[in-house]
Amino acid sequence: MSLIITSPLRGWVSALDNVPDPVFAQRMMGDGVAIQPLADTIVAPFDGEVMTVHEAGHAVALRSSEGIELLIHIGLDTVALKGKGFTPLVRSGQTVARGDELIRFDMDAVALAAPSLVTPVIITNAEAFTIQRRTLDAPVGACEALMTLAPVQAQQKRWSDDGTIIEQAVTLSLPHGIHARPAARIGECARQFEAEIFLRKGDKRGDARSTVALLALGTALGDEIIVEARGDDAEAALAAVAELVASDMGEGAAPDSAPAAPATKSFDMPELPALEDNQIGGVIASSGLAMGPAARLRQVDIAVPRDGAGAEAERAALDQARAAVRSRIEARAEAGGSIAAVMQAHLSLLDDPALLAGAETRIAAGNSAGFAWRGAVHDQIDALRATGNKHLIERIDDLVDIERQILGAITGTPGDADAVPEGAIIVADDLFPSQLVTLAAQKPAGIALARGGPTSHVAILCAGMGLPALVAMGDALGDVADGTLMLLDAEVGHVTLTPDDAVREAFAARVAQREERRKVARTAAAGVCHTADGVRIEIFGNVGTVDDAAAAAAQGAEGSGLVRSEFLFLGRDAAPSEDEQYQAYQAIADALAGKPVIIRLLDIGGDKPAAYIPMDGEENPALGLRGIRLAASQPELFETQIRAILRVQPAGQCKIMAPMVASVAELRALRATVDRLCDELGIKEKIEVGAMVETPAAAMTADLLAAEADFLSIGTNDLTQYVLAMDRGNPAVAAGVDALHPAVLRMIGETCRLAATRECWVGVCGGLASDPAALPILVGLGVTELSAVPGSVAEAKAIVRGVTMDSARAHAQCALACTSAAEVRALARRFEESER
Repeated sequence: MSLIITSPLRGWVSALDNVPDPVFAQRMMGDGVAIQPLADTIVAPFDGEVMTVHEAGHAVALRSSEGIELLIHIGLDTVALKGKGFTPLVRSGQTVARGDELIRFDMDAVALAAPSLVTPVIITNAEAFTIQRRTLDAPVGACEALMTLAPVQAQQKRWSDDGTIIEQAVTLSLPHGIHARPAARIGECARQFEAEIFLRKGDKRGDARSTVALLALGTALGDEIIVEARGDDAEAALAAVAELVASDMGEGAAPDSAPAAPATKSFDMPELPALEDNQIGGVIASSGLAMGPAARLRQVDIAVPRDGAGAEAERAALDQARAAVRSRIEARAEAGGSIAAVMQAHLSLLDDPALLAGAETRIAAGNSAGFAWRGAVHDQIDALRATGNKHLIERIDDLVDIERQILGAITGTPGDADAVPEGAIIVADDLFPSQLVTLAAQKPAGIALARGGPTSHVAILCAGMGLPALVAMGDALGDVADGTLMLLDAEVGHVTLTPDDAVREAFAARVAQREERRKVARTAAAGVCHTADGVRIEIFGNVGTVDDAAAAAAQGAEGSGLVRSEFLFLGRDAAPSEDEQYQAYQAIADALAGKPVIIRLLDIGGDKPAAYIPMDGEENPALGLRGIRLAASQPELFETQIRAILRVQPAGQCKIMAPMVASVAELRALRATVDRLCDELGIKEKIEVGAMVETPAAAMTADLLAAEADFLSIGTNDLTQYVLAMDRGNPAVAAGVDALHPAVLRMIGETCRLAATRECWVGVCGGLASDPAALPILVGLGVTELSAVPGSVAEAKAIVRGVTMDSARAHAQCALACTSAAEVRALARRFEESER
C-alpha cells in the first residue's frame, strides 16, 4: 500500500542535505525534504490529527490516519522569534483534512529575522515507513504530490505482549559517539539488572549488553538516543542506563587548558617544516623523541577449518579459548591506568551477546569453533563499516584483536609479537592493543604505524605509557627494512631514515637533552617559581579528586588553579549533600597543605548534563543554559555548594570561581550570594571570588569584570571553540581547534591588558597551560598564574624558570603576528632552540 504526502506549501523542493543546519541535514529528526517557500501558508499534507503546534508558532507536527508522523518546521532558528511573524490556525488535537490551513507566516519579517526560510518537512517515525519516491530539485504547489511512502512490515517484538516497555530519550554527550570503551561501560551497567535494555537511534536498535550492537548504531555527539527497558527492575535499569548514556563518561574534552598588543610583521616568519627525501610524515599519536633500529612486525595468518567435530566439542573449545584469553587480559588490566580501560573493553567483547550468538549459530550449523568465531566477528565488523563513522571504524581493530587472540588460543598459534630488541622502533601496518601491551614489556623506543588514528586505543595506550608514536604514515612505511636506523620525531611529526652522522648526532643530543630536562625538572620541582629575571609566576595544578591533588603536590604544584567540582555531581541519581561536598573539598585542601585552592562552581550543562537537574532540550547546548547561567534556575543547588566551600578550613584557603561568565551582573549576583552566606555562617575572613574567561564577551569586557572580581582565569578550551566557531567535540573540525591560533592568543592578550588596568591578576587553567610550546607566550602576554595537569607541573616550572620577561614578551609579539596555529608552533620550536 502506497501513501501519498502532498506538499504543505508552494515552493522549491530540495534534499535535506542542502539545509544549512546539521540537525536536519544529518537527518537527526528523521528523513524527508526541504522546501524554499514561495507562499505564506502551511496546509495539511494529509487527513489526520494535529499532534502539536509549537508555542512559537513556527512548527507543527501531525499524524495521518495511517500513522505517518510529520514535522513541518518553518525556517531555521525561528524558535528564537518567539512567535513573531507566525499565526497558528489550528490547535493540538484538532482533526484536519488535506489542504486545511495550519499556519500563516509573514515571509518578509521572518526572512529578515531568521538565518533562512527553508522549511524542512520531516517524517519523524521513519522507522515505520519507507520513502519510495520524493520530489526533488523541482517546484511544487500546495497539495501537489511530495513524497510516496510505504509502511514497513512490523518487526516481531522481542518482549511478550503482556510486558510493559518503558523508555526515556537522552541526548548523547560523548564527543565521538558510543565507541568501545563507553559501550563496555553501558554493557557493564546493564548487566547489573534483570531487565532487558535496548538503545535505539532512528530505526536501529542495539542490545545494551552488546558492545558491537551499540557500536553499530553509528551514534554521534548530540544524537537523540531512546533507552528502552522491560522487566521487574525496569525503572531502576532505565534510570541508571539513561543517566550513563547522557553523561560524557569522563571522555569530555580535555581540561581547559604589562601585556603586549598585536605586533606587525616586522620579524622573519618561521618556515613550516618540509620533509626531506629520507623522511616520512605522520600524525602524532603520542609526543616524544625516539631513535633506534626499525623492528618490523608482520602479522601471521591463522588458518581454521570450516567444519567442526560436533557442536558439543566446538562449544567446549570456544569456551576454553575464551577462558584462556580472559585470564591474559585480566593480568594485563592489573597495570591500571589507560591499559586497564582498554583491557576492560576487550573483556566485554569476550562476553558480548551478539558475538556469542553469531558464533553459536555457526557452531550449531556444523562449523568449527574458530570458523564460527571469525564469522561472528566479521559480521559485526561489516556493521561498523556500514556506519561510515571514522571513530567507530577505528574500533574495528579491537574486534580483530579479540578475534586473533581467540583463534590463537584455539589453534595454539603463537602471538604475532615476535621478540623485538630493547630500544627498537616498532614498524607495522597497524597494531592491536594486546600486541602493544605485550611489546611494551620489551621496552621499545617508539612506534611507527602505516595506518591507525590519533584517537585509537593504541594511541591512547602509547600516550599513557609515554611511548612516542606516529600513526597514519601511509604506504611509504612499507619500504622500511628491518634494522634501518630511524629517528622518530613525534614533536614535529615525521621519521628520518638512515640519517647521516651529523643528523643522527644532533637528534641524539635532542633526546638526551629532553630526558635531562625532565630529570632536572622533577628534582627542582619544589619551591616557588620565578622567571629567570625574578618575576613571580605561580604554577598550579588542575585537579578533580584528592588523588589528583596529591599527585599535583608531589610535582611541586603551588596550589590548584582549577578544582573541577562536577566530579562530585556527575554519574549519580541525586546531587551530593553539603556534608559530602565539604568532606571532598577539605580533603583536597589538606592534600595541598594550606596552598591556594580555586574551586570552580558546578559547570553543568552543555556537554556535561546531570539527570537530576531538569533542563529543556537545547538546539545548541554549548550556547545554552550552562555554568553560572544555571545558578538562577537552581539557586538551592549552588548555595549548597557555596556553603560547603565556605566551611573548608583554614577559612579563605578555598577561592570560588564562576564558569561561563558573560556579564558583570552574573558576577555581582554571585558575590552577593557569597557575602550573604558568609554572614549566615559567621565567616569574617575574605573569600576571594573570581570569574572564568571562556567567552569572547568576557575577554572583551575583562576590565569591567576585573572591577568586581578578585582574579580572572582563562579557560582556553571553551574560549578557543567560541573564538574559532569550531565545536571541539566535532571530529570533522576538531583538528583545527588549536588554542595557539593567533585569534585566541589575541583574546588572551587583550584579557590581560584590560585586567591590568584594574590591577587584577589573570591565570590560565587547563589545556594551553599544559602545552610546553605555549608557556613562554602566555607569560609574555601577561599571564601570572598557570594551572596545568598534575604530570606537567614540574616541566612547566622548569620552562618558566628558563625565560626572561623581555624574551617572553618579544616572543609573544611575534606569535600574535603569525597567521596560523602551525606558524605559532614553528615559532615556538625556534624560540625553544634559541633559549637552550
